[in-house]
Amino acid sequence: MTDAITARGLTRRFGDVLAVDGIDLDVPARQIYGFLGPNGSGKSTTIRMMCGLLKPTAGTVTVLGHDALKEAETVRLKLGYMTQRFSLWDDLTVRENLDFMCKIYGLSSAQRRARVAQAVGEYRLGDFERRLAGTLSGGQRQRLALAAATLHDPRLLLLDEPTSAVDPQSRRDFWEKLFDLVTGGTTILVSTHYMDEAERCHQLAILDRGRVVAQGPPKRLARDIEASVVEVECEDLPAARRVLSALDGVLSMAQLGSRLHVLLHRSLDDPEGRVRAALAGHCGAAAVERVPATLEDVFVAATTFPGTAPAAGERAA
Repeated sequence: MTDAITARGLTRRFGDVLAVDGIDLDVPARQIYGFLGPNGSGKSTTIRMMCGLLKPTAGTVTVLGHDALKEAETVRLKLGYMTQRFSLWDDLTVRENLDFMCKIYGLSSAQRRARVAQAVGEYRLGDFERRLAGTLSGGQRQRLALAAATLHDPRLLLLDEPTSAVDPQSRRDFWEKLFDLVTGGTTILVSTHYMDEAERCHQLAILDRGRVVAQGPPKRLARDIEASVVEVECEDLPAARRVLSALDGVLSMAQLGSRLHVLLHRSLDDPEGRVRAALAGHCGAAAVERVPATLEDVFVAATTFPGTAPAAGERAA
């Protein structure tokens, strides 16, 4: 499978701060590739280097066969970029914003008319195309921003936390549109901090402190985590938490309603038995069950307990 983006040793410093630390990435074409990571993990900085907007301190990045720095203008014309914050013009109408972006992309008058009309229909902007962009809701702004980023039919879309300010239904609709674009041949790189969005990606890289700490298809990441997951149900969950916090091998705990979700190091034999034995005499009749790991478990393991996530260099066939 051809790669749309290839990065090797990609590094960026801001003074004494190492924001991106020697990242290696291969982003396959015609897929949605996700960046998942906490704030400050290097997601936005990496995307800006891929756009050619930021010069790497070290390393290389090739985008659609072009050097992202040396051939920045060529790359710019082949990709669309949508930032976390709304970056269009509040004092222009929806249609004026789209027309102006067409001019920036160098489209002719005839092309502008055709592409704006297509975008208005495709992204359901017709009901408010004469309204100022500054008066739109979060979901409407999001649709406008995605429409503007795709006016020139880019082969690659880079989306930096594009759904952080919209409601769940708007997020769902947005992702359905992303899959439509992939079906049409577009490659998408999207950064997110939502676990449900990360699970929608074909492949995923988890970033932490400027490094890729795990990568691969979400299902494989959950399957290959070097940890076991046990859930506990009992009448006194605070007591269970106190007891298990002192148990060797427990990596983390999270309460999910009436259950306690416990992450343990995979080197432990019989994790259910160990948890059950530890709780005996403290929590009454505790129900203890081994359950599959979630992507959130992978994220916690990868960003908090190095060595418990699948190898960062692995890649699906």
